[in-house]
This record gives sequence, C-alpha cells and structure tokens, in this order.
Amino acid sequence: MRFIRRHVLTVYAVLAFAYLLVPIGIVILFSFNDPAGRFNYTWQGFTFDHWRNWDGVPGLRDAMVLSIEIALLASLLATILGTLIALALVRYGFRGRGATNLLIFLPMSTPEIVLGASLLALFINLKVFLGFSTILIAHIMFCISYVVVTVKARLIGFDRSLEEAAMDLGANEWTTFRKVTLPLIAPAILAGALLSFALSVDDFVITYFNSGSEITFPLFVWGAARVGAPPQVNVMGTLIFLFALTLMVANVLVTMRREARAQA
Repeated sequence: MRFIRRHVLTVYAVLAFAYLLVPIGIVILFSFNDPAGRFNYTWQGFTFDHWRNWDGVPGLRDAMVLSIEIALLASLLATILGTLIALALVRYGFRGRGATNLLIFLPMSTPEIVLGASLLALFINLKVFLGFSTILIAHIMFCISYVVVTVKARLIGFDRSLEEAAMDLGANEWTTFRKVTLPLIAPAILAGALLSFALSVDDFVITYFNSGSEITFPLFVWGAARVGAPPQVNVMGTLIFLFALTLMVANVLVTMRREARAQA
C-alpha cells in the first residue's frame, strides 16, 4: 500500500498522457501505412511513399497552403489586437471595462456552430462575398479572446516597479515599453500567437459556414473522409504536429534561457 500511495500520482499522470497522445501516435503511424484501397483505417504495410509523394492527392497542397496563410495572418493580427486589448484592460480604467472583460470571454464560451451561423448571417446581410476574407475575419474574431486571456494573465502579475525604475533613469514611455515591458511579456505574447495559429489551422465548424468556395485543410479532410482517407492526410497532420511541437519547445527554451540570465 505504501508503494501504491507513493506512485499512484505518477501512474495517473502516465495514463493521462497516454490517453492524450495515443490518437496522435496513431495519426503518425498511419502516415507510413500502405493501404490496398482508399481507406487508411487498417494497418497493411510500412512505406515511405506517402511522405515522398505528400501532395499526390489533388487539392491537398492548395488546401494546406490556404490554411497556413489564414493561420499566419489571423494569428499575427489577433496577437497584435489581443495584446493591445489586454494592456488596456489591465493598465487603464475606462467606462465599459467590465463589459469588455465579459465580452472577451463570449467567443470562447459560445458553441462554434452558433458563432459560425451568426457570422454567416452577418456576412450575408452585409452582402460580403464569402471566401478568404470572411474566413480570416472569423478566425481573428475567436483568436483574439485567447490572446487577451493569455497576455492578461502575465500582465496581472507584472512588477510595475521595473517600468518605474526605467523611467526614473531617463527612459520615455516608448523606450520603457520596448526595452522593459515587451521583453517581459514576450513569452505570453508568443504563447498566445502559437495558440491562435493552432486554433486557426484546426478550425472546421466556423470555417465551414463562412468559407464559400474556399477549401482549407480541415474542410479537405472532411470531404476526403467521406470517400476515403488518403495517407497523405496523416502526413500533413504529422507535419503540423511536429511544427507546432518545435515552436512550443523553442518557446520554452527561450523562456528558460531568459530566466537563467535574469537570475545570473
């Protein structure tokens, strides 16, 4: 019993991580599968052909490029706007501040199908042509909330005396923000940007309502799954996962390096 009590938390953590990572492992494993038919659901042999011919499925390259373009633009704009909103909410008092705090959480708490249908109704009533621009606007809308929450959490625990010390030493507001505030909140900003990128690339429901004739990677996967799931889909999913993992590891390493320098 003593052994069980000592290791029960470790066993629980291992099982929880396994539960989360097994589906991702299946995606990676089946990117090397060699199915005999159109469906990539049963293991039939190992091959590298699908990695060599990753864009062999018609439309896959265009869908992937479109998803990356939208994700990069949406995450960039959402990060800029979300950071400014977080600074305003934490640093300044203004009329409607409480209502703004509440409204920021609405896109996060509202079901995606409701947001997608509501945006579609808005675009139709405004006679906006559905396509790249409407997808981008929709993705920026729900990504901003996540950036605001992430950056706001960092700003709440921010030591304002560091800014005051910089200004006492002669730095103006812009110099203080650029050399003191921004470097200290940069990990939170980068985390918000990475989260926005992942949410944008992954989104299906809101994109489905507002895409028009454009096809992103999630829409392509949904359409392909109805008639067959080519292994190239698993290849692209694996590449996206590895790319996101690399960025997250880089963010952690940079943060640890800055903390080590600050302690030294």
